Amino acid sequence: MLRNVMPYAAPGQVIGLFGGSFDPPHAGHAHVSREALKRFGLDRVWWLVSPGNPLKASGPAPLDRRLAAARALVRHPRIEVTGIEAHLGTRYTAETLERLGALYPGVRFVWLMGADNLAQFDRWQRWRWIMETTPVGVLARPGQRISARTAKAAQVYDWARLPASAAPLLGRAKTPAWCFLNLPMVDISSTEIRARGDW
Repeated sequence: MLRNVMPYAAPGQVIGLFGGSFDPPHAGHAHVSREALKRFGLDRVWWLVSPGNPLKASGPAPLDRRLAAARALVRHPRIEVTGIEAHLGTRYTAETLERLGALYPGVRFVWLMGADNLAQFDRWQRWRWIMETTPVGVLARPGQRISARTAKAAQVYDWARLPASAAPLLGRAKTPAWCFLNLPMVDISSTEIRARGDW
């Protein structure tokens, strides 16, 4: 049953996982995904449009609406919009990574996040396990560079940080391994879009 709803990946491929509520998806998400493909040397990027964020008090717009909007936005042959977490019934990133590791033996996954997420990463369930088992690519958003670099996770795993020049090696690096990239960013956020009433 899962085979019909899960994306394809072959052993040996390096897949970037970009999770979030995408409430709503916007050009900044697409821009970060394209940059991650290029800068981290990924074969593909899968958007993991989450059923909900355990760290947010209020729920996002319905999943079907967010998936449809994301698919309408993304026009890249190597970026795939998925509802993987809803299909797997996972709520936390660590659970999702465990299940994907079992379903895709031989595939290397890289967890992609904005620098704002790194700043609060130590609040995620089993965050140390994620760092110890999965390479993490961090992409800087406007105004988040300093807070991300001083984040607890960044300090605890400072010794495992790859320089930006080694970013293409991240997907095949021995874990723990993470890389922080400063990018020219599209200065837009889902929060702003919702505040304007455009969603």
